[in-house]
Amino acid sequence: MAIAIHIETVSRRFGDVLALDRVSLDIEAGEFFTLLGSSGSGKSTLLKSIGGFDRPDSGRILFNGVDVTDHPANRRPVNTVFQDLALFPHMSVAQNVGYGLRVQRVGKAALERRVAEALALVDLAGFGERDVNLLSGGQRQRVALARALIMEPGVLLLDEPLTGLDERLREQMRDEFGRLHRRTGATFVLVTHNHDEALTLSGRMAVMHQGRIEQVGTPRQFFDAPANAFVARFVGIEALLTPNSVDPGGHVVIAGQRLPVTGPAIPGALVAIRPDRLSLTHMAEGDTPVTLTIAEIKFRGLHSDIHARFADGQEVIVPAPVDMAASLAPGDPLHLWLGQKGAILVAPHTIPVP
Repeated sequence: MAIAIHIETVSRRFGDVLALDRVSLDIEAGEFFTLLGSSGSGKSTLLKSIGGFDRPDSGRILFNGVDVTDHPANRRPVNTVFQDLALFPHMSVAQNVGYGLRVQRVGKAALERRVAEALALVDLAGFGERDVNLLSGGQRQRVALARALIMEPGVLLLDEPLTGLDERLREQMRDEFGRLHRRTGATFVLVTHNHDEALTLSGRMAVMHQGRIEQVGTPRQFFDAPANAFVARFVGIEALLTPNSVDPGGHVVIAGQRLPVTGPAIPGALVAIRPDRLSLTHMAEGDTPVTLTIAEIKFRGLHSDIHARFADGQEVIVPAPVDMAASLAPGDPLHLWLGQKGAILVAPHTIPVP
């Protein structure tokens, strides 16, 4: 049964380091939720607190309304897939997958049946007798997933499980996680520093920074309305511009050019420019023309990045087809179109500390 998780003002300190600072969060039963942040943001500490591997200094953690703050990991309906997988090298695939059930003294027939079902679930049917040391990285990932899923946990915790895999295998395993979530219906909580993983898999996600949550929402909300400059940069909106003026009517002026913006006109707000809303062609009614100067063109394989500047030196990066970029050169004027909701006012700093 999927479990709803309620985290209430949880704090955790390690010496002088405040790893979690009064974190509150609700994760719905059955959702795929991601904790996204850079190293040291507190995401892994929060995951360990949910799993019972670490106890907060203050605050509470509830599963379906029941306080489990003082329950150790073995008393919580949670299983974890760790970054290093932690497979037993002296055991076969089947022995690794069935280890938890053997500890619970499940009978031989039931054990073999459930191991076979778990291996089939992760597309490893027939691999039971194999040596785990001879498996590929993706197969080892699947063994670790099967070992966790066989226990039928209400919550499955994924602690940066794709770190160290090559890009093709990462994409394959991302698809695998999504498929397994749909099939099991358990509550999945993923910790990652990779925003592509978070955006691909999450129903909702939280961006963490310095032990606090900066923003919670659906992946789309992080692009439509990033809470602040930190969040915008973290999800890939790199162009954060300082306007000359902000019009309460929903426009800003940057280096003499007037652009429509969305978002609240807060003091010191920056203008986040979405690269996917910048185009070299007029795409739709309501697009705004912008004229910049090309500073640099970088070949990226399937596309090129055009670094273009406003008259005051502020820069945006425009993705462009390789053939189109090849006809341009630094110093040339660049005539762009800014799509609707392509410019967003964001707070310049992270959440204020009370």
